Amino acid sequence: MTARAASRPVGTVTRGTTNPNRLRRMDRWIAAAHGAELRRASDPVAVDLGYGAAPWTAVELLLRLRTVAPHARVVGVEIEPARVASARPYEREGLVFRHGGFEVPVPGRPTLIRAANVLRQYDEDQVAAVWERLCARLAPADPVTGSRGGLLVEGTCDEIGRRHVWVALGPEGPRTVTFATRLGSLDRPSDLAERLPKALIHRNVPGEPVHAFLRDFDRAWAAAAPYASYGARQRWIRAVRALTADWPVTDDAGRWRQGEVTVTWESLAPRG
Repeated sequence: MTARAASRPVGTVTRGTTNPNRLRRMDRWIAAAHGAELRRASDPVAVDLGYGAAPWTAVELLLRLRTVAPHARVVGVEIEPARVASARPYEREGLVFRHGGFEVPVPGRPTLIRAANVLRQYDEDQVAAVWERLCARLAPADPVTGSRGGLLVEGTCDEIGRRHVWVALGPEGPRTVTFATRLGSLDRPSDLAERLPKALIHRNVPGEPVHAFLRDFDRAWAAAAPYASYGARQRWIRAVRALTADWPVTDDAGRWRQGEVTVTWESLAPRG
């Protein structure tokens, strides 16, 4: 293998679609769920992997992370060199842009890697290898300090950020799945099925756990219809509370009020 081949970024070029505020729901969840780890780290580095044709999501990630971890730094990583060149004028203290892919070309181990709408174009059978590669780049857990290590957040959203589903993974592998939406745009929870990440989107069929979860969520939503008179938020909270009887929901009403619900990965993991 030549030196040039050895340095070639790992991955393929994405469509690059991006919009300001597209990832705000994901960012806010990361700040709430992972803020303590970012504050604990001596050099909290976050990677916005595959930020797209414009650098808005990396710029916004820095601003949102610094509300919970003032020393956080963000590295935007893109596999398309022209996108890196066009992002460079937006560099500032705490924000830089680098050419690269799934090898994550940053020194040391990041405390966070966010990969939003990156794996959408890949085949389902490629996802596990990408997850494994990215998780291996995360900061390791430290039993002495109680740190769980870095976090990989990988998922999909619509073009303006109304509907998201993402998987959170640590160095040990997948942990949770989060569904998040602007409640005013939702007819029923299963509307989120079209935004399932690649690892789950083809598993939304009878006999698979994610299909059963969305079926039960729709039933709980229908049963909570009387609460709609108090607003979509109250209906969502009531539906999620009903879900907790049969599904391992890991968050509480504080997050449900944001139009979110998080369950364990094991409960939704594909069969076989």
